[in-house]
Amino acid sequence: MESSAAARVQVLPPFRLAPLFDKRIWGFQDLAPWFDYKTSGDPIGEVWLTGDNCLVDTGSLAGRSLKQATADHGAAILGAQHAGEDFPLLIKMLFPKDKLSVQVHPDDAMAQKYGEPRGKTECWYTLQADPGASVALGLKPGVSKEQVRSAIADATLEDLLVYVPVTKGDLIFVDAGTVHAILPGSVLLETQQNSDTTYRLYDYGRPRELHLEKGLEAIRSDTRAGRVAPRQEGNHTLLINERYFRVDRFVVEGAISSDALAQDHKKQLQILFVADGAATVSGEGFDSFPLSRCQVAVIPASAGAWELESKGKLELIRMIPQNEVSAR
Repeated sequence: MESSAAARVQVLPPFRLAPLFDKRIWGFQDLAPWFDYKTSGDPIGEVWLTGDNCLVDTGSLAGRSLKQATADHGAAILGAQHAGEDFPLLIKMLFPKDKLSVQVHPDDAMAQKYGEPRGKTECWYTLQADPGASVALGLKPGVSKEQVRSAIADATLEDLLVYVPVTKGDLIFVDAGTVHAILPGSVLLETQQNSDTTYRLYDYGRPRELHLEKGLEAIRSDTRAGRVAPRQEGNHTLLINERYFRVDRFVVEGAISSDALAQDHKKQLQILFVADGAATVSGEGFDSFPLSRCQVAVIPASAGAWELESKGKLELIRMIPQNEVSAR
């Protein structure tokens, strides 16, 4: 009889998560055509797809929050070596109708200095972009923190930012310590460390709290933020391969097996997001379930064989958490 921890890990099949709609003053009241969601109240700016409070809505864990499911079945979901850890990646969709604040995120060291478990490095995959859409990403060369402080005081910080055009299919890396702002005109899929720590530097006069001193401390003059060139790898496109996450794009017509999808990432947690189209996830030991546009499936590290069958052409974005530094 095998006695290793790996041999004793429960096999947990894939499951779907229900989204959470998060109110933001810069968002929309109608999220069509992405979601059948309208509100007459506060606008929705973010849809959290793997938030701690997102509910499992298929399988034996249905009704539990992702946080509770991970706490109860960490070895099965994350892998035995990560049992006891939080779910590693927070996946969101962002719907900016107005400009987001100019902000910066701390790295792990700074976040932990102030009692947070981790920092916030992220990336954005552009699902849709209007002509001329852009994001602010970094400070102009040579801009000092004192210049940033002065520009905040006299409401000219936007003049010190670098603006990067975005089109559909672009991948933008936002290294911790990078001053940035998301602007109207695009819909973004955000993959990030599981953290909501943001230091707001400037908010265009809106009456929200700023975090000037921590924000200035967090700024790094030299980061690796920027657009990342896609790279074809076998049956998929590698969008980014960084320390905390790897993001790939698959175009599927018909069926694809777990072996074909996982390839070198078997027995690792995977998160699947349908950017376009629809599919069914099926396999031995669990009831098949549909996966529609903008829905997410979690593939636990312990999952057995499964298959994804598309209904027509399917654009699938796959996120894998990582712990080691990888070259882009």
